[in-house]
Amino acid sequence: MNNVNHALVLRIGELLELKKITRYKLAMNSGISHSTLKNIMHETVKDNLLSTTILIANGFGMSVSEFLDSPLFDEENLNI
Repeated sequence: MNNVNHALVLRIGELLELKKITRYKLAMNSGISHSTLKNIMHETVKDNLLSTTILIANGFGMSVSEFLDSPLFDEENLNI
């Protein structure tokens, strides 16, 4: 079981590999700072904002619904 923050990190990692882009490029595409993305990926951010998740999804060229459409975010896979 993952918490939501860890699931977010895993999903970002999956999509970075799939789309073959760097964290820096994602940050630029998303409009969030590279340091914010770094903090998310290192899980130093304890409560990620939905607005940040939307920006990250947009950075991948996806809607937030597409971004969250992963088994990582299924309730049975999360420790909520």
